[in-house]
Amino acid sequence: MVPGITLSSRCRAGGAMPEKDDDAKKPASETVLDQRWKLQVFYLCFYGFMTQIRPGESFITPYLLGADKNFTQAEVTNVITPVMTYSYMAVLVPIFLLTDYLRYKPVLVLQSLSHISIWLLLVLGTSVLAMQLMEFFYSVTMAARIAYSSYIFSLVTPSRYQRMASYSRSAVLLGVFTSSVLGQLCVTLGGVSFLTLNYISLGFVSFGLILTLFLERPQRSLFFNRPEGAAPTELDKMAGGDGGGGTRGWREAVLCRMLREVGALAEQPQLRLWSLWWVFNSAGYYLMLYYVQILWNEIYPTTDNRRVYNGGVDAASTLLGAGASLAAGYVKIRWRLWSELVIGVVTAFQAGLLLLMNTTSNIWLCYAAYVLFRGSYQFLVPLAIFQIATSLSKELCALVFGVNTFFATVLKTIITIIVADKRGLGLSVHPQFYVYFGYFTLLAVVYLVAAVCVGIQHSRHKQLAEPALPKEPCQLITEVPAQEKSLKAGAM
Repeated sequence: MVPGITLSSRCRAGGAMPEKDDDAKKPASETVLDQRWKLQVFYLCFYGFMTQIRPGESFITPYLLGADKNFTQAEVTNVITPVMTYSYMAVLVPIFLLTDYLRYKPVLVLQSLSHISIWLLLVLGTSVLAMQLMEFFYSVTMAARIAYSSYIFSLVTPSRYQRMASYSRSAVLLGVFTSSVLGQLCVTLGGVSFLTLNYISLGFVSFGLILTLFLERPQRSLFFNRPEGAAPTELDKMAGGDGGGGTRGWREAVLCRMLREVGALAEQPQLRLWSLWWVFNSAGYYLMLYYVQILWNEIYPTTDNRRVYNGGVDAASTLLGAGASLAAGYVKIRWRLWSELVIGVVTAFQAGLLLLMNTTSNIWLCYAAYVLFRGSYQFLVPLAIFQIATSLSKELCALVFGVNTFFATVLKTIITIIVADKRGLGLSVHPQFYVYFGYFTLLAVVYLVAAVCVGIQHSRHKQLAEPALPKEPCQLITEVPAQEKSLKAGAM
């Protein structure tokens, strides 16, 4: 397709072939903007790729438990790792607000500085307190991920959002995959020590800081820095504002009204279901992610670094997750009828994988279960995003995802305090995974029971509708387009 000619314009032209001098007829200003957009895409994708190159990340836990740091498994499990969960809950909301208020770039700089702090502490730190501080900076980098995903949309027009999201997501996934493979090759084939690998990671994240400094700072943002004369948003309407800059409504009255609006949105069955999935399942997913390397070390406590395959497993899980996310886009079913069943089956599958991971003594079987667990989760993520975002404005969509993530973090923190923290039960890694297995099993039972209830309700409605069909034969004809419309709206 020739640049600048859309499908709709070609259809309106009656299918005529584009003329050869179309590009010559484009205004000079439009050509400059086109070139500028391409440069922005390239730099942002390069930045997203390079900031993921941290080859030592897959080997942090064996590094802490090995001869380099020599921490005990109890210290790593019950004292060091829980700090990340607590810190993440503490910094999530402030960073979420500062990202928009400061227009993204300062938070990206903070993220790069935090990455450097992580690897400086890993290389130089020797105490439990230093490793707890490392976990704090790790939580800052996790909370600041929203800055990159929001930043890319502030620089381009809405018509290019989908393409920009696709490019940036692909660059990030490619960076994670490359980082994991690079780390595994260095350890297995190059015989590189974990300490040297962390020095290499420190070099990459320092380069990432340099790239961050050259990012363009946007002039607008979603909430606090809207351009003058912009159309009023949903939040402006709730605050009774006119959209002029959007800041007055925020400063005066909006927060309580926003939360009430989110409460009203919870009455929509699909939005409520997928939001609950986001809260409960993501909490369990990340708890598994935080402690799985400790489980691997328990199952296969080798002292030969070349036989630690964490990087390869992370690469495989990233690849499968990307494929599962892509496959989810082609699933076309009646989500209003089958959502609970799909979620229930996937959650039951994940519960079985957790049980397998915790009971097997074969490290390769544990690796395979982990890869499948992550792939099944990544399969549902785009479905949840679509089902939540499909009926919401841009502002309310961001708000709902923020609220969902916050509640998931609160739940994750409560479970960590009770199960993992030494001030709670202080369980070792195997009993913890039995708890996570029970957690996912309970969720699966609830989802499947809900699926049965939805099926019974649908069957009753169908039976009640059948006697009316012979009396009104034209009713079926008028209902078919509505059914097709709901099919298209509910399918990905």
